[in-house]
Amino acid sequence: MKATVSRPELVSLIGKIQGIVPSKAAIPILSNILIEASGQELIISVTDLTVSMRIQIQANIEEEGAITLPARRFFQLIRELTAPEVEINSSTDEIAFIKCGSSQFRLNGMHKSEFPALPTLADAHEFTIESKTLKEMLVRSSFAAARDDSRHVLNGSLMQIKDDQATFIGTDGKRLAKVMTRIDLETTLNHHFLIPLKAVEEIIKILDFEKEVKCHLLDDKIAIDLDSILLTTKLLSGKYPDTDRVIPTNSSISVNLHREELMTLLKQVSLFTSDKNHSILFIFNPGELHLVASSSDIGEGKVSMPVDYQGEKLEIAFNPHYFIDILRHCKDETVSFGISDSYNPGIVTDSSTALFVIMPMRLNPATT
Repeated sequence: MKATVSRPELVSLIGKIQGIVPSKAAIPILSNILIEASGQELIISVTDLTVSMRIQIQANIEEEGAITLPARRFFQLIRELTAPEVEINSSTDEIAFIKCGSSQFRLNGMHKSEFPALPTLADAHEFTIESKTLKEMLVRSSFAAARDDSRHVLNGSLMQIKDDQATFIGTDGKRLAKVMTRIDLETTLNHHFLIPLKAVEEIIKILDFEKEVKCHLLDDKIAIDLDSILLTTKLLSGKYPDTDRVIPTNSSISVNLHREELMTLLKQVSLFTSDKNHSILFIFNPGELHLVASSSDIGEGKVSMPVDYQGEKLEIAFNPHYFIDILRHCKDETVSFGISDSYNPGIVTDSSTALFVIMPMRLNPATT
């Protein structure tokens, strides 16, 4: 194999695939990338056996071939080089010579036959969507998904496809995010796909082009095809919770809240929550909302803001960090907050298709 490629373009693509390389590979070959020279392209593939990615870059190919190289060492080397072009040359199946300007390096690799075969996408359903739309759907839902929860189905984002609508849901049992969009589906489909959170985060990284994305859907995997990048991920198995049961459908109280002001006040008063009790008391009085937090070893914080509430005094406690996360993913200057009482979930909506649910916390008598 002998290929010459633009170093800046190679560095840019490395930034998109490096997160897939496992830090502690189950088998040695997973710490390597597969580099193939074919036609006028250099093809780089990486996998952790759950998430796989293949990227293509224009190159001057003098001799076709393939080799696998240690990913992190290769990535670090390419970043440190300074000349505009990099030459990759391998005369054997396990050693590559890398030249950049007057610098020369020899890097030991492994035979290409040891690299796992990437998943095939035969018979997949397909739909197209704008990359910025898909990115928005994933960002606004995945933040609420669990990290390292023993209920592994919560460690991912649910994508529900029904006819020409895609719904994205994330939840960790304490909060929930749900957002919908129209899609251009080539065939009729009613199915759900539970995408691992790592795959969601890697998909978000590559969706920075103003282009259409083609999504390939199979029962056990999905793939995102964007220009010269193809990301494929296996799906999580198991039954996702029935989220419709926890979404309030008829809140007896609806209050409009200024998003930025509430975020600022929550950040201030959250400094007075303890590690054992991440709870802020929301006290609704006619025309005013008070936020209160106290801790015996820290102190007490009290703030207030005007609101359009006209009912009787109502107290309800929430985790401020969860509430801030929700507000951060809302779009409008003012959001609508729906509640019924001190013990049932609250719902936050804006003018988009998104809705966010937050579970209340136990009222702390010491705070009141």
